[in-house]
Amino acid sequence: MNLVEKKILVTGGAGFLGSFVVEKLFEKGIPKENIFIPRLKDFDLRYRANCQKVVKGQELVIHLAANVGGIGYNQEKPAELFYDNLIMGVELMEAARRAGVEKFVSVGSICSYPKFTPVPFREENFWAGYPEETNAPYGLAKKMLTVQAAAYCQQYGFNAISLLQVNLYGPRDNFNPQSSHVIPALIRKIYEAKKSGSDYVEVWGTGRPTREFLYVEDAAEGIILAAEKYNKPEPVNLGSGFEISIKDLASKIAGLLDFKGEIRWDASKPDGQPRRLLDVSKAEKEFGFIAKTTFDEGLKKTIDWYTSLF
Repeated sequence: MNLVEKKILVTGGAGFLGSFVVEKLFEKGIPKENIFIPRLKDFDLRYRANCQKVVKGQELVIHLAANVGGIGYNQEKPAELFYDNLIMGVELMEAARRAGVEKFVSVGSICSYPKFTPVPFREENFWAGYPEETNAPYGLAKKMLTVQAAAYCQQYGFNAISLLQVNLYGPRDNFNPQSSHVIPALIRKIYEAKKSGSDYVEVWGTGRPTREFLYVEDAAEGIILAAEKYNKPEPVNLGSGFEISIKDLASKIAGLLDFKGEIRWDASKPDGQPRRLLDVSKAEKEFGFIAKTTFDEGLKKTIDWYTSLF
């Protein structure tokens, strides 16, 4: 698909990931008037009529809009996370099919994988069990969109693809302590502890679980490559192929912020999934995606961006 000639709808295009996707689309030479970014205040995509309005006249839909957050947020709002993410995706894909949209890119989540998936996570193990409990409602909502994409391809010949994305990080991330993911949460907590002169920070869990992270600009590049080159209903992992423990992550952030205090672990709080690491070979094979940003480089850029706000 030659994107330069297409009318493109980017839901969530004003958000963290979406803003980078839109910038990269502009860099490819796509005119601004060809990219439509619906805003929540104007188009709540949980409602069918709004989905029908935003897909009208579009040729490609990149669906990034989501209600998402960290472990605490998932525990606090499981019903909202299930409903909002499921209904947005289902209604939008159906509206896109009915409107004759050429292609639909659904960006899902590593949270959809089973809790005890063999590491590294391969796409063929996607259905081998139930997701980790703390984020299962969100993960299952996103998982159903991969089912919808495959079913629509089978019955209607609709070109809908599904990407399974790891946790992102980078400039413009959500640093709200009530809903942020682990990297922005740790950066903010450690930065504020240093500024206040505290000699310790307290972090949820044991620090033992591992996570994989993908720098936001790399993620945007992967999504656009898939939009251009991938046309199969089977889901594809989008990640960096790099794994780090939460304990090592906290130490690394403390080092970059020059925080000398103690990191205390609150083991009464949940750890979440024990390990998360993707096999990313399919993305390279199918559409040539390889993450370019090293973790140290991306983490430094993220911290520099956040601290520049103050």
